[in-house]
Amino acid sequence: MHMADALLSPAVAATMYAASAVTVGASVKTLKKDETTAKLPAMAVTSALVFAGQMINYTIPGTGSSGHLCGGMMLSALLGPQAGFLSMVVILTIQSLFFADGGLLALGANCWNMAFYGCFVGYYLLWRPIMRSGLFGKLGAKGAGRAKIMLASILGCVITLQLGAFSVVLETSLSGITELPFSAFVGIMQPIHLAIGLIEGLITSAVLVFVYEARPELLMDLNTGDVAQSRFSLKGTLIILAVAASIVGGGLSLMASSYPDGLEWSMFGNTESGYSENMGLDEENFGVSSSAADTAGSIQEKTAFLPDYAFANSDSAAGTTVSGLVGSAIVAGVAVLVCLAGGFFRKKKVAAKA
Repeated sequence: MHMADALLSPAVAATMYAASAVTVGASVKTLKKDETTAKLPAMAVTSALVFAGQMINYTIPGTGSSGHLCGGMMLSALLGPQAGFLSMVVILTIQSLFFADGGLLALGANCWNMAFYGCFVGYYLLWRPIMRSGLFGKLGAKGAGRAKIMLASILGCVITLQLGAFSVVLETSLSGITELPFSAFVGIMQPIHLAIGLIEGLITSAVLVFVYEARPELLMDLNTGDVAQSRFSLKGTLIILAVAASIVGGGLSLMASSYPDGLEWSMFGNTESGYSENMGLDEENFGVSSSAADTAGSIQEKTAFLPDYAFANSDSAAGTTVSGLVGSAIVAGVAVLVCLAGGFFRKKKVAAKA
């Protein structure tokens, strides 16, 4: 659901940048330093896992479309909404700058659509209330914990992806993209992202149930009565997740679906594979053009050293493998640095007041 620059007018893009920037500032300000420091290893590993997971598009049967993990619900369940949102911003920024995945002008909108809803709406309205509730009490501690995780993950991913998809439609409408009439675009975007969100919910629940079984204290808001006995050490659990990120990004990404994702499919269809044309836009000429988009595109061409997760001007599969491994490593390091920097400046501010 990464938006391209052509889908946004400069005014709408600037508004979304401002909204995402304010949320970043608030997230850094509200993070508790002791909690952040304790979660740095988990933040690095899980951010890398989400980056790798986003490289795998899974086919939506019978549609000619595909989807991929967003990851906001997963990260907020493991790190909390603030750290989760910051990690998602890091992932989306690195994807845009180094891999040309999502427009640079559209980065603020992509952070809002793909990170804000999953990290904040998903966490505060779904994850935390469900995990703190007395639901499934008769299943016993372990069974109740698993059931809550699955319910919160699936509901959270479905609902927050619907909100993100609707925001894409709203943003293109406000940008004056007349080729994408509001009602028709909504009618295509929402159903396909319902299916994509359901599969993401199943993936998210599988990962979080593993963490619950392996090291339950890594999850946010567990009731004390739902906590299962740890099967692995913290170090062992993080190593397993790190290995999984390497396998997913470096190997499984080679098997990603070649079908267009939900947004691209909604706009361009997939007639080449015998499916509908949907909105039927021309992939080479759509949306709005602006000097801001041209400038952003020029910058992106210079910074993207692995465009589209491949070596430039090469079809070698090794480019995808290198992209998965290098991108995951960069995301892990930058996510940690962002939170360390936030803690440093917060510490200086406290010292200045003393």
